[in-house]
Amino acid sequence: QVQLMESGGGSVQAGGSLRLSCAVSGFGFSRYCMGWVRQGPGNEREGVAAINGDGTASYADPVKGRFTISKDNAEKTLFLQMSSLKPEDSAMYYCAAYFSPVCSGGAEAVYDYWGQGIQVTVSS
Repeated sequence: QVQLMESGGGSVQAGGSLRLSCAVSGFGFSRYCMGWVRQGPGNEREGVAAINGDGTASYADPVKGRFTISKDNAEKTLFLQMSSLKPEDSAMYYCAAYFSPVCSGGAEAVYDYWGQGIQVTVSS
Protein backbone atom coordinates (compact mmCIF):
# COMPACT_ATOMS: atom_id res chain seq x y z
CA GLN A 1 0.00 0.00 0.00
CA VAL A 2 1.48 3.32 -1.08
CA GLN A 3 1.62 5.90 1.69
CA LEU A 4 3.04 9.42 1.73
CA MET A 5 2.98 11.36 5.00
CA GLU A 6 4.01 15.01 5.21
CA SER A 7 5.35 16.75 8.31
CA GLY A 8 7.12 19.96 9.27
CA GLY A 9 4.59 22.58 8.23
CA GLY A 10 3.44 25.46 10.37
CA SER A 11 3.47 29.22 10.67
CA VAL A 12 6.46 31.46 10.11
CA GLN A 13 7.15 35.13 9.50
CA ALA A 14 8.20 36.41 6.12
CA GLY A 15 11.89 35.83 5.56
CA GLY A 16 11.90 32.73 7.71
CA SER A 17 12.53 29.09 6.88
CA LEU A 18 10.74 25.77 7.16
CA ARG A 19 11.67 22.23 6.25
CA LEU A 20 9.00 19.85 5.06
CA SER A 21 9.46 16.09 5.20
CA CYS A 22 7.56 13.30 3.49
CA ALA A 23 7.88 9.75 4.79
CA VAL A 24 7.16 7.21 2.08
CA SER A 25 6.24 3.53 2.18
CA GLY A 26 4.83 0.89 -0.13
CA PHE A 27 7.02 1.33 -3.24
CA GLY A 28 10.61 1.59 -4.46
CA PHE A 29 11.13 5.20 -3.44
CA SER A 30 14.70 5.59 -4.70
CA ARG A 31 13.85 4.79 -8.32
CA TYR A 32 10.99 7.16 -8.94
CA CYS A 33 10.07 10.74 -9.51
CA MET A 34 9.00 12.59 -6.37
CA GLY A 35 7.79 16.13 -5.94
CA TRP A 36 6.06 18.84 -3.98
CA VAL A 37 2.91 20.58 -5.10
CA ARG A 38 1.06 23.39 -3.35
CA GLN A 39 -2.39 24.89 -3.42
CA GLY A 40 -3.11 28.31 -1.96
CA PRO A 41 -6.56 29.66 -1.08
CA GLY A 42 -8.58 30.11 -4.24
CA ASN A 43 -5.72 28.92 -6.41
CA GLU A 44 -5.14 25.85 -8.53
CA ARG A 45 -2.51 23.34 -7.55
CA GLU A 46 0.95 24.28 -8.79
CA GLY A 47 4.12 22.28 -8.97
CA VAL A 48 6.85 23.58 -6.68
CA ALA A 49 9.78 21.22 -7.13
CA ALA A 50 10.46 17.74 -8.43
CA ILE A 51 13.33 15.29 -8.17
CA ASN A 52 14.08 12.46 -10.55
CA GLY A 53 15.11 8.99 -9.47
CA ASP A 54 18.74 9.92 -10.17
CA GLY A 55 18.52 12.94 -7.88
CA THR A 56 18.37 15.70 -10.46
CA ALA A 57 15.90 18.41 -9.50
CA SER A 58 13.76 21.06 -11.11
CA TYR A 59 11.95 24.04 -9.63
CA ALA A 60 9.10 26.34 -10.45
CA ASP A 61 10.23 29.89 -11.20
CA PRO A 62 8.62 31.48 -8.09
CA VAL A 63 10.73 29.33 -5.74
CA LYS A 64 14.04 29.08 -7.59
CA GLY A 65 16.93 30.05 -5.37
CA ARG A 66 14.79 29.83 -2.22
CA PHE A 67 13.60 26.21 -2.07
CA THR A 68 15.65 23.02 -2.23
CA ILE A 69 14.23 19.55 -2.80
CA SER A 70 16.21 16.53 -1.67
CA LYS A 71 15.72 12.94 -0.64
CA ASP A 72 17.20 10.29 1.61
CA ASN A 73 16.84 6.98 -0.19
CA ALA A 74 17.87 4.92 2.84
CA GLU A 75 15.24 6.59 5.02
CA LYS A 76 12.68 6.77 2.17
CA THR A 77 12.07 10.42 2.96
CA LEU A 78 11.60 13.42 0.71
CA PHE A 79 12.44 16.93 1.89
CA LEU A 80 11.68 20.48 0.91
CA GLN A 81 13.88 23.14 2.49
CA MET A 82 12.14 26.50 2.17
CA SER A 83 14.01 29.72 2.87
CA SER A 84 13.28 33.44 2.44
CA LEU A 85 9.60 32.60 2.70
CA LYS A 86 7.04 35.07 1.42
CA PRO A 87 3.34 35.45 2.27
CA GLU A 88 2.51 34.21 -1.23
CA ASP A 89 4.15 30.89 -0.33
CA SER A 90 1.28 30.23 2.08
CA ALA A 91 -0.53 27.10 0.91
CA MET A 92 -1.25 23.46 1.52
CA TYR A 93 1.84 21.54 0.46
CA TYR A 94 1.50 18.03 -0.90
CA CYS A 95 4.11 15.35 -1.37
CA ALA A 96 3.58 13.33 -4.54
CA ALA A 97 5.01 10.35 -6.41
CA TYR A 98 5.10 9.45 -10.09
CA PHE A 99 6.03 5.89 -10.98
CA SER A 100 8.69 6.73 -13.52
CA PRO A 101 12.41 7.47 -13.07
CA VAL A 102 11.91 10.86 -14.73
CA CYS A 103 9.52 13.61 -13.69
CA SER A 104 7.66 14.31 -16.91
CA GLY A 105 7.15 18.06 -17.08
CA GLY A 106 9.84 18.93 -14.55
CA ALA A 107 8.47 20.86 -11.59
CA GLU A 108 5.01 20.63 -13.21
CA ALA A 109 5.12 16.82 -13.27
CA VAL A 110 1.94 14.75 -13.22
CA TYR A 111 1.73 12.41 -10.24
CA ASP A 112 0.18 9.05 -9.41
CA TYR A 113 0.03 9.26 -5.63
CA TRP A 114 -0.41 12.08 -3.15
CA GLY A 115 -0.04 12.72 0.55
CA GLN A 116 -2.80 14.36 2.55
CA GLY A 117 -1.05 17.70 2.61
CA ILE A 118 0.32 20.03 5.26
CA GLN A 119 -0.32 23.70 5.84
CA VAL A 120 2.36 26.36 5.53
CA THR A 121 1.43 29.89 6.57
CA VAL A 122 3.76 32.84 6.08
CA SER A 123 2.82 36.11 7.76
CA SER A 124 4.05 39.52 6.70
